Amino acid sequence: MQKLIIIGNLTKDPESRTTANGKDVTNFTVAVNRRQKDANGNNVADFFKIAAWGELGKSCQQYLSKGRKVAVVGSVSVSTYQAQDGSTRANLDVLAQEVEFLTPHDGGHGSSEQTAQAAPAPAAQHVNIPDGDLPF
Repeated sequence: MQKLIIIGNLTKDPESRTTANGKDVTNFTVAVNRRQKDANGNNVADFFKIAAWGELGKSCQQYLSKGRKVAVVGSVSVSTYQAQDGSTRANLDVLAQEVEFLTPHDGGHGSSEQTAQAAPAPAAQHVNIPDGDLPF
């Protein structure tokens, strides 16, 4: 079993699309700062491409935007590709199972958090979020 947990900030607004099979997916990238700095004293970050399917993705599309802080739990896969300069590069792709919205909707005033989870089985394709748990 593998499970990746990351906390970071969205680098841009989420993008949603529908596949040829009619399934909804939302993609976004999360930047995770490392504790160390580079030789020039700048922060170093790792970037993770996130895919959130179905209702989880719809919640992410609706409530997330560039700069918002999230915690993502999911499985990770590595894909490689050839860059234009001929070097081999790697991507870390995360299939989100849970996304916790850590930045309150009011822009940071308050401490509310919201968690959206992927459905555990294909038969249940919805996420129940009680109105009282919404930070806005």
